Amino acid sequence: MTKPFTKKSLEDALTAKLALNFGKTPEEASDQEMLKACALVLRDVMATRGVESNKQTRREHKKQVHYLSLEFLMGRSLMKNAYNLDVLPQLKEALEDLGFKAGDIFELEPDAGLGNGGLGRLAACYLDSMTTLEIPATGYSICYELGIFKQKIVEGQQVELPDNWKDLGAAWLLPKPEEAQAVHFGGTLREFWDDGHLHIVNENATTVMAIPCDMVVAGYNTQHVNTLRLWDARSTKPVDMSLFSRGEYLKAAEEEAMAETIAKVLYPEDNHYEGKSLRLKQQYFFVSATIQSIATKHLDTYGTLKNFHEKNVIQINDTHPALVIPELMRIFIDEAGMDWDEAWSITTQSVAYTNHTVLAEALERWPQELMQQLLPRVWQIIQEISKRWQRRVEDFYHDPEKTQRMAIIWGGEVRMANLCIAGGMAVNGVSGLHSEILRRDVFRDACGMEPQKFLNVTNGIDHRRWLSEINPGLDSLICDLTGGKDYLMKPLTLQKLDAYADDASVLERLAQIKRKNKEDFAAYAKKTQGVILNPDAIFDVQVKRLHEYKRQLLNVLHIIALYQRLHDDPNAITQPHTFLFGAKAAPGYAVAKRIIRLINSLADQIEHDPVCRDKLQVVFLENYRVSLAERLMPASEVSQQISTAGKEASGTGNMKFMMNGALTVGTLDGANVEMHDVLGDENMFLFGLRADEVSQLKREGYVPQRLYSRNDILRGCLDALRNGFRDGVSYNDLYQRLLFGSGGSPADEYLLLADFESYCQAEKQMVATYADPTRWNRMSLHNIARSGIFAADRAVAEYADHIWHVPHR
Repeated sequence: MTKPFTKKSLEDALTAKLALNFGKTPEEASDQEMLKACALVLRDVMATRGVESNKQTRREHKKQVHYLSLEFLMGRSLMKNAYNLDVLPQLKEALEDLGFKAGDIFELEPDAGLGNGGLGRLAACYLDSMTTLEIPATGYSICYELGIFKQKIVEGQQVELPDNWKDLGAAWLLPKPEEAQAVHFGGTLREFWDDGHLHIVNENATTVMAIPCDMVVAGYNTQHVNTLRLWDARSTKPVDMSLFSRGEYLKAAEEEAMAETIAKVLYPEDNHYEGKSLRLKQQYFFVSATIQSIATKHLDTYGTLKNFHEKNVIQINDTHPALVIPELMRIFIDEAGMDWDEAWSITTQSVAYTNHTVLAEALERWPQELMQQLLPRVWQIIQEISKRWQRRVEDFYHDPEKTQRMAIIWGGEVRMANLCIAGGMAVNGVSGLHSEILRRDVFRDACGMEPQKFLNVTNGIDHRRWLSEINPGLDSLICDLTGGKDYLMKPLTLQKLDAYADDASVLERLAQIKRKNKEDFAAYAKKTQGVILNPDAIFDVQVKRLHEYKRQLLNVLHIIALYQRLHDDPNAITQPHTFLFGAKAAPGYAVAKRIIRLINSLADQIEHDPVCRDKLQVVFLENYRVSLAERLMPASEVSQQISTAGKEASGTGNMKFMMNGALTVGTLDGANVEMHDVLGDENMFLFGLRADEVSQLKREGYVPQRLYSRNDILRGCLDALRNGFRDGVSYNDLYQRLLFGSGGSPADEYLLLADFESYCQAEKQMVATYADPTRWNRMSLHNIARSGIFAADRAVAEYADHIWHVPHR
């Protein structure tokens, strides 16, 4: 494959872009202008290749994958695209030669934070792998004006600031106004017969235009390019100039503002009616625009929709895009004139559903009233789907309880997961344990009726980004030991590292790489957050969304226990230990915000206590995001994956840590189970109840107060919450929640106290192992060697082979 650029041709291209787009020479250009020029130069190469890829797909009538996700956490694109195009070294040199600091330019790029966490990051990894494996694929989402909020910690508390990523990030977007789609909300339905068919017309609806903004995605070591299509919202009504002339400026622009709120913010708060309404609008807006776009292109190529399922597969990432099912039916029946059975047959052969959660509150349900009012025709179709599905369930089970559990519409609600199961050809979980829980528990009745639908595809991560690109020292070691860069396309090549487990020089080099990464991260933390990290300390890390089931609070209780032990015996800690947290709490999630404040209170207490100096430290990393993770993962030594067994569907952070040589302290939950399968007990630190034991304990009746009264150390930690810290803040609410429950939640819902002693023991074992560098580095090497199975390329190949039925590289 020919490289698109040499250093010299890149310098020429950047100079030309600056002149054409900004009227500047490199000497006159700002860093922001140079960043945009870099993006535009690479975008041009990818767009040209994209035209070729699309032409080939159409010419050869290839089946296409459409990956729908309301989240795509792309992070920064400049370094990633340069890496995939194999021009990263040339780009760095060209920037330096033109008088810029390459590191400053890369650092200036905002994260495209179009997601909350793992779900959106997974979608980004899969898009990279689909492109690298040369699968014709398109990702679809909303072009949110504001991504996930920027987190500021003020007096220990999370404050949310808007994330205006598009100012510089828009350089990657190619608007395609000529491919806009009209999306309709509300209105009244009029029915009439014509040509022996019932026709349904929606009148007086509010119409919003969906404008596609395409982000091209380059694969690694391939000419193939795919697209992430992000939909922006625009009003169809012209601004009323007569209102303007009367001075009613706000009223004149009201319609436009209403339309544009759809693409304004990632996931509005939906704990009130307006928020629910806007969120449902977002979901239908993105689904309707996407399905219309796919159908239009399919008709242009084939002239009929009758073979739609043969040439398209629609993968829905969680339930947010579930409305694809009734929307496909609407297009097939209302616009293509099919009868119900034909339309249903094509729909159910076109759609596949990935479930990402077993938490009941996260399985989406919409008020029937809201659906009727906002989407009258879709509501009619859902009613018919529901009625027919219910009849099937009744005929199969003859059991009213099962009928109720499996119903799509019940008790004034529309249950989106049940809609996905009824209308999809496949339902997959994202780890072995998670898929088993779906079959055995969450969707037990549906699985009993259609067992062939239920599959597992364990998640994976883009190992080129999360190892090679972010950890060049480790990449260099791997290439030296495995004989080249084969592992970038064949991640199982990493297994060759196992052979060096007893090679002292290799283990020493691995230790030096980790040390250098720790020093680099310490310098970054000091520069960005003003915090001083000791590279001699254990870097013990928990970074993920703040949620009670992820149990950051269990980590905190253990740190309090260490702190209290240090006060009893100042020599209790001989190896400096730094606990690093990074997490954003959903703006309306009060308990999660309290836990963030608690972490900061504890960090402050420890920082000001001379007994802890050079022994114990807690740091909360502000505004955790993809670009921060890229710096942190290579420096991490301990990975905290401590969710209550049976609650985490998979996790992907656990894989990133493993791939960078961090050792896991964790429960047998999500993909930790499969990590344990390849690592064994001897290469990770397991603790806690297993998923079946969790269920049994809850069945038998769990009483956390008993643990409080029996365990002195645990009691001391909980009392510390109630008493508060030097900042004068008491956490009696968290104390009460753990021991007695609150707000409708049972006491210690996620079994922190049940797992506390086991967790403390695992941490103790980890610290003892750390004291033996040879053993630690050997375990670290085994983790890296056995992480290849968690590459996204493997996961995407499994989707392609077992669900999508498309060929791949």
